[in-house]
Amino acid sequence: NIVIKELKNIFGSYENINGKASVLDTIIATKLSQNTTDKTAHIAYKNLKKAFPKWSDLLKAPVRVIEKEIRVCGLAKTKAADIKNMIRQISAKRKTVSLEYIRKLDNDKVYEELLGFKGIGVKTASCVLSFALGRNVFPVDTHIHRILNRTGVLNTKTPEQTFEIAKDLIPDKEKLTFHVNLIKFGRNICRAKRPLCGKCRIYDYCDFKEKESYITSINTVSGNNFIILENI
Repeated sequence: NIVIKELKNIFGSYENINGKASVLDTIIATKLSQNTTDKTAHIAYKNLKKAFPKWSDLLKAPVRVIEKEIRVCGLAKTKAADIKNMIRQISAKRKTVSLEYIRKLDNDKVYEELLGFKGIGVKTASCVLSFALGRNVFPVDTHIHRILNRTGVLNTKTPEQTFEIAKDLIPDKEKLTFHVNLIKFGRNICRAKRPLCGKCRIYDYCDFKEKESYITSINTVSGNNFIILENI
């Protein structure tokens, strides 16, 4: 696919290291990154890890204390409660605060296990499979869904539909690199508002109906390439 190739020319390839982060590291970092920037979420993540070196330490922590540590990333009260509830649920089910056992499971079973915990959805489970377990999975969020449909790569109504189609459409060896590169592309070029179509390497292949309106955009590329799951 020309889009995969061009984005790789711009942003490079992503080399994943299986097991660099724990399953819970990945889940909590993904939770913190919701509705905020990865850089801000990373600050919250580091604060949380410093205050609670072991995730099991969260079991005895009041939600308000967890909230204080992650306040920088927004929606702190909700995220703190979700994290505490998830840790409590894992402990009750597994008798330990760890999900490393899923490394031995196949992809379908991993989804089944993770989706059984409150607060973990398909996107988060996909990030675990892709980043923590090194599996050939293509996580889809609202931004990736938007870009793939704006450019005409897909024609789907929801991120869930995009996920189902993309998992068979995108070659396994390209899934993680394409995921990471689409995030960077969406931040720097194909932004939700005021996209930099004049600086876009896939302009000629893009189906965006309004692209000519943005061809002379004078905005600059932000260089916002920090990905939290690459840095935990």
